[in-house]
Amino acid sequence: GLVEFHRHIAAKRDSLPFDIDGVVYKVNDIALQEKLGFVTREPRWAVAHKFPAEEQMTVVRDIDIQVGRTGKLTPVAKLEPVFVGGTTVSNATLHNEDETRRKDVRIGDTVIVRRAGDVIPEVVGVVLEKRPAEVGEPFDLCKRLDGKCPVCGSAIVREEGAAAWRCTGGLFCPAQCKEALLHFASRRALDIEGLGDKLVEQLVDAGLVHSPADIYLLDELTLAGLERMGEKSAQNLIEAINHSKKTTLARFIYALGIRNVGETTAKDFARNFGSLDNLITADEARLQQVPDVGPIVAQSIIAFLAEPHNREVITKLRASGISWAEHEATRIETLRLSGKTIVLTGTLPSMSR
Repeated sequence: GLVEFHRHIAAKRDSLPFDIDGVVYKVNDIALQEKLGFVTREPRWAVAHKFPAEEQMTVVRDIDIQVGRTGKLTPVAKLEPVFVGGTTVSNATLHNEDETRRKDVRIGDTVIVRRAGDVIPEVVGVVLEKRPAEVGEPFDLCKRLDGKCPVCGSAIVREEGAAAWRCTGGLFCPAQCKEALLHFASRRALDIEGLGDKLVEQLVDAGLVHSPADIYLLDELTLAGLERMGEKSAQNLIEAINHSKKTTLARFIYALGIRNVGETTAKDFARNFGSLDNLITADEARLQQVPDVGPIVAQSIIAFLAEPHNREVITKLRASGISWAEHEATRIETLRLSGKTIVLTGTLPSMSR
């Protein structure tokens, strides 16, 4: 009955006056709901049954290369605009070079596009029977870019075993600089309200900001002179910048945008080291004593702090007045199970699997 209902609603989906991506089945009895209980993310008495993502065919006009915050180079298909899943799609991610080659997406191909999770547009595959005779060559990212970043001209590298090529330019690369600034100002980092995409683009392109530290050198007069920025907007942004100076160590570590260091890892570092200086002076072995921190994350921290430019930015940020409460580092004890990996199967008397 549930499956039949799902089919019935799917058939009516396009005629509904609102967008849906599936149906939810619920046990309609409070006593049974209480008996069934919850798992971590959802109740056991309710389940979502999604519809397949809507797919459409269109043509790849070009393949662009985007540069992310960490220098990751992502191929993006520039498409003949097509209406998919309630919106017009003209760009779709190809993820990385290996995925682009696996699907054998070429310029001029007719491809099937869908919105993954009804959100992010992606290319599902190529319709080979529609491939024109004069279609482009198989995708080769390094050859296409002549081994250089499309934004700053720095060399690109691909680490052994990694899927993605990366620009080596760091903050010298305007694309990386813009993404780094947006990350630094994001809500979970320093939370500078009003510092969005368009403004960051103007600040970097005008040469006013080269690193996060330069944000704290901006003044109302300079900001008010920018496009779409008036006196009041400039004043509000300066207030937001000054307000961001009072933060936490975890937010500051996360805001630095260190590769492989997310919000949770930043909190772990802050909790275990207590101060930024303790983190900066820690060696790889000490870093790996932090729970859930392995050699990859430890190496990312070491590599980031080994760059003189990054150390200089941190010094300037602290000099600008950014501060947080610090405490003593957590004392690492050598316990009986330290360093051991324990695998539990089945259940225990006091807890579930």
